[in-house]
Amino acid sequence: MTRKKRWMMAAVLAVIVLLAMIALDARLMVRRYSVEADPIASPIRIALVTDLHSCRYGENQRELTSAIAEENPDILLLGGDIFDDRIDDTGTAEFLAAIAGKYPCYYVTGNHEWWSGEVRFAEKMAILAEHGIPVLAGEWETLTVRGEQINICGVDDPDGARAGHAEAFEHQLAAAESAAENGYYTVLLSHRPEYGEAYAARDFDLVLCGHAHGGQWRIPLLLNGLYAPDQGLFPKFAGGHYTLGDTEMIVSRGLARETTVIPRIFNRPELVIIDVK
Repeated sequence: MTRKKRWMMAAVLAVIVLLAMIALDARLMVRRYSVEADPIASPIRIALVTDLHSCRYGENQRELTSAIAEENPDILLLGGDIFDDRIDDTGTAEFLAAIAGKYPCYYVTGNHEWWSGEVRFAEKMAILAEHGIPVLAGEWETLTVRGEQINICGVDDPDGARAGHAEAFEHQLAAAESAAENGYYTVLLSHRPEYGEAYAARDFDLVLCGHAHGGQWRIPLLLNGLYAPDQGLFPKFAGGHYTLGDTEMIVSRGLARETTVIPRIFNRPELVIIDVK
């Protein structure tokens, strides 16, 4: 083999290694979105955490909690599957302990909380209660942030016992939608993005979801996601900012990494920051 060919092979190998390192990069990133809201004069910052699956981000979850603190959110929303059904709750418990009392926090269930079974589900809810974090299941609260009012609504994952089946899930959506009657900007927190059209048919201004894990494998600029649970191949709502009529929906790509069987490709785990202004 000539020296030129050896150099070419070395260069090709270096490019392959570099691409692999970039593709498999599982470091935490912060993804930011901005949403315009006519009723809001003073910006409100929302942090969205989804699909942690009890993964660890440093000792006592310091990497994740420090990233949240640096963004200084007004509200912290936990969009389901923060716990996992297959591994213990230690990682999630550490995270909840670290954020408790620092921000107004609200939680909705994901499918993996419910898949844990009745006993472990109750244990997870007890951890949330211990830290004073409300779980929204068709309920809503109106918060005042910098003199601005904003409604925070939430619904159970459809796999849940409280949601049960399609009719009950619709009932929770209707109950949550009643928040909008006061005329304030209304945010719905729901684990599942595949119900995007159903959310848009109701009176929600902004919907925040997770569940899709970013489609697991991505090709930048070409493919936003290969496969997502309950959406299948080439999911419509893998991750990102979507406009559905008068409703905007933001789907987090989530934080799961070491607990997933299939590695994330060009799909770094993310903390989502939304500025409503």
